[in-house]
Amino acid sequence: MMINGLDTFILVFIRMTGLFVIAPIFGRRNIPNYFKIGFSLMLALIIINTLPPVQLSYYDNIYAYTLLVFKEFIVGITLGYVSYLVFTAIYMAGQIIDMQIGFGMVSVLDPVSNIQVPVTSNFYFIICMMIFLDFNGHHALIRSLFESYNILPIGTAAFNPELMNDIIRAFGNIFIIGFKISAPIVATILITDVALGVISKSVPQLNFFVVGIPIKIVLGLAVLILTLKMFGSVVDVLINGMNSEMLNFIKDMAPK
Repeated sequence: MMINGLDTFILVFIRMTGLFVIAPIFGRRNIPNYFKIGFSLMLALIIINTLPPVQLSYYDNIYAYTLLVFKEFIVGITLGYVSYLVFTAIYMAGQIIDMQIGFGMVSVLDPVSNIQVPVTSNFYFIICMMIFLDFNGHHALIRSLFESYNILPIGTAAFNPELMNDIIRAFGNIFIIGFKISAPIVATILITDVALGVISKSVPQLNFFVVGIPIKIVLGLAVLILTLKMFGSVVDVLINGMNSEMLNFIKDMAPK
């Protein structure tokens, strides 16, 4: 049965809304809801004029249409979470770094996301957001959403077993990426701990806590500053990986 233009528009709008609920930049709490809704409506109007007529054989009552709406929302939410995994890995790296250099007990309230975040995580997140905008990551996000309709037309989403495997792999990659970003500082602090341990055995009169903690903080911040240039390249790789991950998830939800 051919669904009319209004029904198609609602389905497109629902997928847009699902994405912008959690997506980087667009999903931030300091972005007004009116802007999110208006932007979703504008993109839905653009996309609906580029889609071919939608024909679904099982669309014959309100219950079937409600199922279509739910499926489109799940597709949008899934794409939004995949895109947000990049920033979750940044938070993970900052948490590991703070635990190593002694800032583990210090956290600040992010008024935008309304959560407590470590100091280094907040610093990395701000830089990542600026690089994300500078590299037009928000454009890539919208482009991926447009391309999703070529692989996953309206009403064809199927949650295949491969989707769960990719979700587990994506969450595992968060920890891997976080450890890789924090590796230089972790290695520096490990070497410092070994050196301080040897010194404390050689000079028992030395107060390890008085001397060691400031040294770890200074060395950790110094390595952090030295690796900032490399951090830009890492974020670039993460943004490209975000696009490929979104494409993989779209293919996993496509009918076989």
